[in-house]
Amino acid sequence: MPKCDGFASGTIDLGGLQVSQVTTFNKIWRANEGGPDNLGATFYDPIAIPQGFSSLGSYAQPNNVPLSGHILVVKDTSNDPSNPTLKPPIDYTLLWSSESLDTKKDGEGYIWLPVAPEGYKAIGYIVSGSSVKPPHDKVSCVREDFTDTTNSLTNDGLENENDLYLNGLNAYHSMSGFVVGNQRVANLKGNLSNSMPNLNQIKALIQTYSPVIYFHPDEQYLPSSVDWFFQNGALLYHKGDESKPTRVDNNGLNLPQGGSNDDTYWLDLPLDGSSKDRVKKGNLQDACAYFHIKPVSEGLFTDIAIWVFYPFNGASRAKVKFLNLSLGKLGEHVGDWEHVTLRISNINGELNSVFFSQHSWGKWVSASELEYHNGNKPVVYASLHGHASYPKPGCVLLGSGGADIGVRDDTAKSDKMMDTGARAVVMAAEYLPAATVVEPPWLNYERKWGPKIDYDVDKEISKLKSVMIWKLKKEFGRLMEGVPRELLGEDGPTGPKVKTSWSGDETV
Repeated sequence: MPKCDGFASGTIDLGGLQVSQVTTFNKIWRANEGGPDNLGATFYDPIAIPQGFSSLGSYAQPNNVPLSGHILVVKDTSNDPSNPTLKPPIDYTLLWSSESLDTKKDGEGYIWLPVAPEGYKAIGYIVSGSSVKPPHDKVSCVREDFTDTTNSLTNDGLENENDLYLNGLNAYHSMSGFVVGNQRVANLKGNLSNSMPNLNQIKALIQTYSPVIYFHPDEQYLPSSVDWFFQNGALLYHKGDESKPTRVDNNGLNLPQGGSNDDTYWLDLPLDGSSKDRVKKGNLQDACAYFHIKPVSEGLFTDIAIWVFYPFNGASRAKVKFLNLSLGKLGEHVGDWEHVTLRISNINGELNSVFFSQHSWGKWVSASELEYHNGNKPVVYASLHGHASYPKPGCVLLGSGGADIGVRDDTAKSDKMMDTGARAVVMAAEYLPAATVVEPPWLNYERKWGPKIDYDVDKEISKLKSVMIWKLKKEFGRLMEGVPRELLGEDGPTGPKVKTSWSGDETV
């Protein structure tokens, strides 16, 4: 990794407060049942804390995944005894105990909230094996100007289903240990000026961690570069003048910039039938991934969002009991933007977790739970026709139909694959000095990348039901009622910069 002050140096200097991380723990208490996979969870204290640093809290993790987390530790470097950046808590409040927990457990566990002095904030919770309050020097509270209560980063690094629910205790993994139910602790606030990667380091991160995407062996609709889509006849339509579409210039130079998604402009495939069919299939050899680099928690982490463009999204497929069927036009739409996001620790430059975007939702997966290609490159499986991202191959049934009823997301390994780092394009990194990264013109096209589909979804569903026996009709009808219309492809999608995750955190 190319070196510079701050990023990946082992510590981050926030200007009077130094931050590092510890990955070695001592077990304090363990529940052997409940939580994900009914395997319980274990609560830990950090050990081997560097000299001069202090802990911010304890660490918790479900037992269905390997121990692989970290916790932040801090050191006061302000040299200001009258206004230090750290102070011990003045007391502790007991939030929860395991005494009434009717499950298999190793002893008893007690969760405490540090009571911070005025002008300071607690960052994490304390776990003890005794009902006696912890000592005041167990942890430190942080001066409130170094904290932020708006960016909780809960679920950082763990899948949603790995949250722990035990008889009144809701514990969510976070970068500072864990978050308990609706109780609020603050988060450390980073410093962009000396913690984020420079352009050379970004390029090194891309080459080290850029995912490899595997496409289903039956996939017909593969990705392409945006330029290839434009060069092969993509058209721009304007409302009220639909009979005279404009061919899009290379790099999208003639696309309307900014504005809003107001239905006045949209893109579409070429009019010529053979050209349309060819463009639909994409061009894997030409395809490239587009990288957006952004700070998280004001510089404690870096998120690298990796966007891939598909000219066409294919029809959805469903399983209804013993019946597997294509949903006809349902799910089809022109222009499909999909992404995964790498979360990198700015303390050590290592991959922390990956967000897999799946239609209108998604999930974080810890780096320790991922499959890798040739060392450090996470493997991503793109679902057949819909291109949703998954960490493992197989079939996921979407909707609320039950174990054998749902819209199918099928993934499998094949010789159709894409190394997203091979033709990487860094398209945006707003925290870097102006002109370091030049955004392509098409990035600021904030209208639709495909037309509104003109078919009647309810009519298409009725056609499919007409060939089913009565019992399957009923089950299929219930399934379709619970599937988001977005999954059925009624409308053209917008581009990356319009997504809520562009400037905010990934949402699940």
